[in-house]
Amino acid sequence: MAAPRGAHGSGGARGFHRLLDSGRGRAVAGRGSHHPLAGAGSAGRVWRKSGAAADRDQRHPHHHGGGGGRHGRGAGDRRSGGRARRGPGHCPVAGLRPRAGPRARGSVQGAGRPPPFGAYRTGASMIFNSFERLMAGRYLRARRKEGFVSVIAGFSLAGIALGVATLIIVMAVMNGFREDLMSRIFGLNGHLSVFGPTEVLTDYDRLTQAVRTVPGVETVTPTVEGQVMLSANGVSLGGLVRGARSEDLKARHVLSRALVAGSLDDLEGQDAIMIGSRLASRFNLVVGDKLTLISPRGKITAFGSVPSIRAYTVRAIFSVGMSEYDSSFVFLPLEAAQTYFQVPANGVHHLEVEVSEPERVGAVTQALVELGAKQGLSLRLRDWRETNATFFNALQVERNVMFLILTLIILVAAFNIISGLIMLVKDKGRDIAILRTMGASRGAIMRIFFLAGASVGTLGTGIGLLLGVLFCENIEAIRQGLQSLLGVELFSAEVYFLATMPARMEGHEVMQVVGLALGLSFAATLYPAWRAARTDPVEALRHE
Repeated sequence: MAAPRGAHGSGGARGFHRLLDSGRGRAVAGRGSHHPLAGAGSAGRVWRKSGAAADRDQRHPHHHGGGGGRHGRGAGDRRSGGRARRGPGHCPVAGLRPRAGPRARGSVQGAGRPPPFGAYRTGASMIFNSFERLMAGRYLRARRKEGFVSVIAGFSLAGIALGVATLIIVMAVMNGFREDLMSRIFGLNGHLSVFGPTEVLTDYDRLTQAVRTVPGVETVTPTVEGQVMLSANGVSLGGLVRGARSEDLKARHVLSRALVAGSLDDLEGQDAIMIGSRLASRFNLVVGDKLTLISPRGKITAFGSVPSIRAYTVRAIFSVGMSEYDSSFVFLPLEAAQTYFQVPANGVHHLEVEVSEPERVGAVTQALVELGAKQGLSLRLRDWRETNATFFNALQVERNVMFLILTLIILVAAFNIISGLIMLVKDKGRDIAILRTMGASRGAIMRIFFLAGASVGTLGTGIGLLLGVLFCENIEAIRQGLQSLLGVELFSAEVYFLATMPARMEGHEVMQVVGLALGLSFAATLYPAWRAARTDPVEALRHE
């Protein structure tokens, strides 16, 4: 049978056939055979049929050239000239078949032409069918002459993985840093300080019992405090002395669990003292040695003020892991501190209050103000947010700035995805044109390139998530290993106030980082995929 003129009669159509013949492979004869697409060698084999005939078959499914007309020929029949024809059940995509299902009488679906490419799905809920996944995978595995596209995809993947891992690590370290600092600060200072109208708060026992009845209050510690000069073995350093009862110090778990030598039970009498580990190291002191305290506020004599100088015996040494406390804090029994600073026996400088919920310290503050008013006392209150406002605000600002800076890594990787996909679309213009002439919809083309870019973003995010979690779980061991290898101190306790590098991962923050990376990656694929879907097959093949 002669070929219809609309299919092969014109010179333009013959040129189109020669172009298709230059692809890898020819149509395979045989009823129900499957023809892998080849576009430019990467999309399989091409279905040999002119664009005019394909277009006419779509408009007239019962035409005699469609394989389902009155001649009743199948896909395996050959016309004169060896051109294959489509028949019922034929699918031009390797490994894919049309969806099975009952057909109404007289239906032309499958009888005159194959269903569109977007119909080859294994389930109604699938977003990408197997053909689209196959094509996206082939485009990502570029050949040697297209290797530059693959290199860009590799750099994009590495950039996203590095950005996600770095963000997770930095956020975890900042969270751990803040949490550890807060626990140590609150463990020694409390969440709320209660001061009297004058320097000395008298009748503190009665007020202490009243404060303990306030809802939300856990512990109350009467405290005498003052700055002194510490001296031992020819070395002099400044320090802060705190006087408290031993039972109150035992209630501070941060301090009671931080003892490295001696015992809190021995912190009794007028000559006992407890010092920090770094202070003991600087003075070269151990339990039983003497430490001299020199206070500028001494006794008043006829010749003026005489500094108060007294030697104390070291009974215990603590290490809370915070350099500021371990190198400058010393503790005396409450009675000894009252004697040294000349405070009356029924007076203290302030009360240190520890609450059950630090974030809700404002409610406790209001309750204490009302309590003081009932007892006729004008109390001055200062909570941890006021005392450490500058420090914690600086931490929050630093955390936010680091997040913004490190997000740029992911953003740069997303731009790499855009550039790589645009180059891929330009390189695969012939493939796109062939797929479009064979019935692939614009949506199918868009999904192919969207899947190619989204795969890079998803894989990079997954790798970054894994690296970030593993690094955070072993951050201290990694720090010590690098420190030993490089011979430098990577995390100075004097600078960062902590002896070890903390890391606390928050689930919602990790999900935010993952969502940010995936969102930027998916957004980066939209424009190249849309550009690929708008490719005009006629124009693309004309310039080949």
